[in-house]
Amino acid sequence: MTNQSLQRRLAAIVVADVVGYSRLMEADEVATLTNLRELRSGVIEPAVMRHNGRIFKVLGDGFLIEFGSAVDAVAAALEMQRATTAVEASGDRRLLLRVGVNLGDVIDDGSDVVGDGVNVAARLETQAAPGGICISAKVHDEIVGKIGDRFFDAGERYLKNLTRPVHVWHWPDALQSILPLPECPSIAVLPFTNMSGDEADAYFVDGLTEDLITDLSRTAGLFVIARNSVHGYKDKPVNVRLVAQELGVRYVLEGSARRAMGRVRINAQLIDALGGGHLWADRFDRTVEDVFELQDEVNAKIVEALVGRLTIPKPRNRPKNFEAYDLCVRARLLTEVSPQTEREAYMLLQRAVKLEPSYAEALGLLAYNRWLAWTHFGEPEDPNRRMAATFAQKAVDLDPNDAGCRYVLGTILAYERRWEESEAAFAKALELDPNHADTWAAKSDMSVLDGRVADGLAQIEKALRLNPYPPCWYLCHLGQAQYAARNYQAATATLRRENTYRTNSRKFLAATLAQLGHREEARREAELFLIAHPHFTIGHWLSSQPLRDASVRDHFVDGFRKAGLPEM
Repeated sequence: MTNQSLQRRLAAIVVADVVGYSRLMEADEVATLTNLRELRSGVIEPAVMRHNGRIFKVLGDGFLIEFGSAVDAVAAALEMQRATTAVEASGDRRLLLRVGVNLGDVIDDGSDVVGDGVNVAARLETQAAPGGICISAKVHDEIVGKIGDRFFDAGERYLKNLTRPVHVWHWPDALQSILPLPECPSIAVLPFTNMSGDEADAYFVDGLTEDLITDLSRTAGLFVIARNSVHGYKDKPVNVRLVAQELGVRYVLEGSARRAMGRVRINAQLIDALGGGHLWADRFDRTVEDVFELQDEVNAKIVEALVGRLTIPKPRNRPKNFEAYDLCVRARLLTEVSPQTEREAYMLLQRAVKLEPSYAEALGLLAYNRWLAWTHFGEPEDPNRRMAATFAQKAVDLDPNDAGCRYVLGTILAYERRWEESEAAFAKALELDPNHADTWAAKSDMSVLDGRVADGLAQIEKALRLNPYPPCWYLCHLGQAQYAARNYQAATATLRRENTYRTNSRKFLAATLAQLGHREEARREAELFLIAHPHFTIGHWLSSQPLRDASVRDHFVDGFRKAGLPEM
């Protein structure tokens, strides 16, 4: 064959493969072949045609498909997967696909398409979950802003027979999968659009959204998605039905806010994503000083529409000084980001408390800030430990009805080894707000360290249902719980996720790999962890963690030692 007969081009390649095909054929050949033919003619071929692709190879249960555009390739893959998972069949006979998508150089010899572009797509297909899609970073770069569905960063992976790691993205999120609707009315409050024309007001509008979520979540009979999980939709065009599906809720609140000339104006609409109708749409207009009354008015309308009656929880402590509120809202957005932002948040919160000494939320955040400083960000234990405990207790004394303050106090009391008081604080926080995802996540950590591993797993799963797109520390707690349960494969997958990998959790990944017998990789992860945390020792970790159960303690220490982390 001459070089002239070979055509080289850039192409988007889709590889789709039926999950468990051999098992299905063994169980019922005729039914499986019939279903496969129907899948091809009724789902795959129409999707490929609609998106300008061509099937260039069929390998029994596998399909290799070429597209001229990454956007077309992913759109076709999504269409195929949605159609396939919607097919009603018994669990044993249902055909599910794994799909891999890559953008790369291919060679067409007239009878076949080969090359790295095809090879990588085939490897990506093996990484996809049943009913899921795995794409390369090249593909993700091409579809950002052009495909409504969200893909989730799984970081770099070494794939079979490939010398270089491939950065991969997944749909849907492996943690999320398909979320069933709760039995009670469920709602997500999307970030309000800032209509002020001033970017400096963006934090105020974000704070308004957060406060609406906080107050709604305290209402009996509602299931409310946490703020972290809705923040990803900020400033993006959204398909409300798709958002509801991704978050596992029926109702979505969306709106806009404008702060100008001493007034706050909100336009909001409550949408039934399942039925497709608007429950209500309204406009609210108040002075800036009356912003809390405005929030109460919006919440009352939502609760009345969803629950059918107004169940008013005990009021939270709210500041009288609007500048103090402004500073607290700014500090919220800086929490848990980095040591630098924590210090900035500390200064803002100090100013807020100086302006209003009885501002419970600001004191609770200040307590959490000082706890993070000495437990995670390398600041001295003294005086930060004492400050954290003092601020947390004062916050709860000032506002016994704030679940956030209660959860912070519960965490700090556990680190003070005041176990029963910590348990009581967590229990009260969840009584006040059963939708408080952070409380469920923090409680999981305490349960695991207390030896109640099964409880810890259930609690972190509850947190992840309320917060499907969580901050990295949720995943660290999940990986920790999976390690404690000796589910090392699951722990490895969790701790390798891009949004938790390279954080404090890396030491747990090293321990997990060591327990799996991957000693060399475990030591490499331990070395990388120590570069970022050069003062870490097993002894210091033992003295600083609220470990109550000897078997859990010894299990973690065993993993750390096997990974080569230093004793003292």
